[in-house]
Amino acid sequence: MKPILEVQHIGKKFRIQHLAGGYLSLRERMVNALKFQDNEVEDFWALKDVSFEVQPGESIGIIGRNGAGKSTLLKILSKITPPTTGRIISRGRIASLLEVGTGFHPELTGRENIFFNGSLLGMKRKEIESKFDEIVDFSGVEKFLDTPLKHFSSGMQLRLAFAVAAFLEPEILIIDEVLAVGDAEFQKKCLGKMEDVSKSGRTILFVSHQLGMVSQLCKNALLLEGGNIVQIGRAEEVINSYTRSYSSNNVFVNELTDQNKVYSINSVKPLNARMEITSNFAHNELITLEVIFSAKQNLLNTNLLIAVNNKNGQRIFSADKALNDLITVQNQNRVLLRIPSETLTPGSYSFFVAIHCPNTMSYDSKDLICPFTVFDNGSAFVQYENKWFYGDVFVKCEWEFFSI
Repeated sequence: MKPILEVQHIGKKFRIQHLAGGYLSLRERMVNALKFQDNEVEDFWALKDVSFEVQPGESIGIIGRNGAGKSTLLKILSKITPPTTGRIISRGRIASLLEVGTGFHPELTGRENIFFNGSLLGMKRKEIESKFDEIVDFSGVEKFLDTPLKHFSSGMQLRLAFAVAAFLEPEILIIDEVLAVGDAEFQKKCLGKMEDVSKSGRTILFVSHQLGMVSQLCKNALLLEGGNIVQIGRAEEVINSYTRSYSSNNVFVNELTDQNKVYSINSVKPLNARMEITSNFAHNELITLEVIFSAKQNLLNTNLLIAVNNKNGQRIFSADKALNDLITVQNQNRVLLRIPSETLTPGSYSFFVAIHCPNTMSYDSKDLICPFTVFDNGSAFVQYENKWFYGDVFVKCEWEFFSI
């Protein structure tokens, strides 16, 4: 069977112009132009010799840091921008959802945009009419269907755009991080629909920084770095390689230890179940935090406090431990704090670590360090960071039911 998509040695070059003198007024620009002052021009390759194949019915995730070339690749695959080098062979109809409002006209109504966008995808009017009710029902914008799109919120535009792209049955569906615009309920609907699309034999290319979504939806993944493909393979293996590649940035090391401090926090590291440094934990995975500190004296009433902050920097829970008789003065002290699995709901977090005398003074403290992410790997939680429903912490409570 031939691949439905072949990407052959794709490269994309942009020319970046550096204005002489930096930010200039209009008058200064005109004077410089009369002086024939040259501006620096730099060639920037967003993609370099990218080659891969996608089989019919395959769902592939594309991951990587910001600036790795993910969105550029999708724009080339969607034929929004041409490649500088290489070529693409497509054996199916492509629908893409890269930005809110892509392929829509703001002056047209929602109803008109369904037909307009469908025609851009190469659909015949009868084909669009047969799916029209399903599109409207899924998008949930029936009340505003005859309102110009420019009056729609970004979330409403996204709902309609996704519904059109998913229900008009293209052979290849390309989706960028745009789904992050929607609310948690709609994101869950979208994920379910994409799973249905994949099971129906159609092909999905999906870009997201939310690794839980990638692992749940995609069997395979592609890792981009600096415009190059560094790994292609099973999604779980590629995601693990990706998280390991930047986990060293997630370590706090105090290189400027104050020799006058009685207690000094020297390093803090988040570790997974294999005791490897990581920035990503599954929702049902044990989180271990290693703290190494030194002590010049063993003072009474001294505690080690470790707290977790949510993405807004707010403390959501803490653990406090008295250090009396547990530490040595001559050597460094190593402490492991284990946070039970399923405690934190999917989202972004950081740590606060302090050595203190309760209600009296702080000997040393470090805040907003070791940022990490908890992602859903198939639990009952919504897979995304819109935690308006579940909050930050999951507490196992005792339940009793009575018939009265």
